[in-house]
Amino acid sequence: MALRGTNQEFGGPYNRRIVLEAIRLHGPTTRRDIARRVGLTVQTVSTIVRELEEGGYVLSARAEPKKRGLPPATLSINPGGGYAVGIHVTPIGIDAALVDLSGEVVASGRREAPNPTPDHAFEQIGNLVSELAGMKAGQRILGIGLALPGPFGVEKMSFIGPTTMAGWNDVALAERLSDSTGLPAFLETDMAAAALGERLYGLGAGFSDYYYLYFGVGLGGVMVHDGIVLRGAWGNAGEIGHIPLVAGGEPCPCGNRGCLERYLSLEAYGRSGRSEADWVKEVTPAFHAAITIIENLFDPETVILGGLAPESLLERLAEAAQRLPNSVSARGDRTAPRITVAHGGPHAVLRGAAALAVSGVLSPRFGRMFATGRERDNDVLRGKGMAA
Repeated sequence: MALRGTNQEFGGPYNRRIVLEAIRLHGPTTRRDIARRVGLTVQTVSTIVRELEEGGYVLSARAEPKKRGLPPATLSINPGGGYAVGIHVTPIGIDAALVDLSGEVVASGRREAPNPTPDHAFEQIGNLVSELAGMKAGQRILGIGLALPGPFGVEKMSFIGPTTMAGWNDVALAERLSDSTGLPAFLETDMAAAALGERLYGLGAGFSDYYYLYFGVGLGGVMVHDGIVLRGAWGNAGEIGHIPLVAGGEPCPCGNRGCLERYLSLEAYGRSGRSEADWVKEVTPAFHAAITIIENLFDPETVILGGLAPESLLERLAEAAQRLPNSVSARGDRTAPRITVAHGGPHAVLRGAAALAVSGVLSPRFGRMFATGRERDNDVLRGKGMAA
């Protein structure tokens, strides 16, 4: 993954996040090694590290000298230097986790809340956050990240249908989240949050170019290149579930017919009433088509299959993919399988949402970890809600 600092005038907070990220990924590490990795001077890195040490975010240690001179101090993340809360709201319930700076889930909770109204959801989120924060009384809670099914801001697609939070139109999400919890609030689609969690703490750390296929109530996915998710002009790239795959097929709430997630998603699995084995056999052709489309469009090193689905279901899908059709990814020199299964489960979304909050607090102008190359000066970055 390419972590690069910036010498631009506004780059201070951004560089702080990048340096912290480099320490988390490569620690224990030295100032010189960080400078080499992120493209900043040793002096700049030293200044940032001093700030992070004073803030309690990183720990410094020095080995006993074995010969003349002192060995360089090594830096590592201080797991207890701060915590963030990750929240995931879906049409089937509300999940929450308290995550430390190393990415470990130290506590979690859930509320069964099928298709909750915004008022009910934010009340439950407030209660969950109070319970989780109480387990680390007196500790620093940096912020809260909320992951929701997308897309956002798209007429006749956002907050419509059984795979989204239907009826949540025109809700000031970040404002409501901050009011309910008293914490700085940040927002992301659940598939992008899951990809972030996978990149930081899972299989994604081992690849430069991979596609994360998010198997949730609906179906989505994001391409990750050098640690950056390709988000599109309005941040909604990845809605693969709304690719019309079957001509004249089932009507979709988005207004089209035959969309992929009508056949391949947890919602579709639930409607089928079939066993895992029978359902996978039925949807294998659609799954093969989805993987082939992804590979031919993005040419990834691998497709990481994750999300909310039980790992047993994901494993069955991956096994069915051993007989994939031909694509640009059907190479003889592959070092990774075309399909790999993530093992983070629902925690991938929660870890990613929490990491979003840490990033947003440490680097306010880059509050969304996933952005295109340019800064997104929009309601999300200003901490306001996303309205459909």
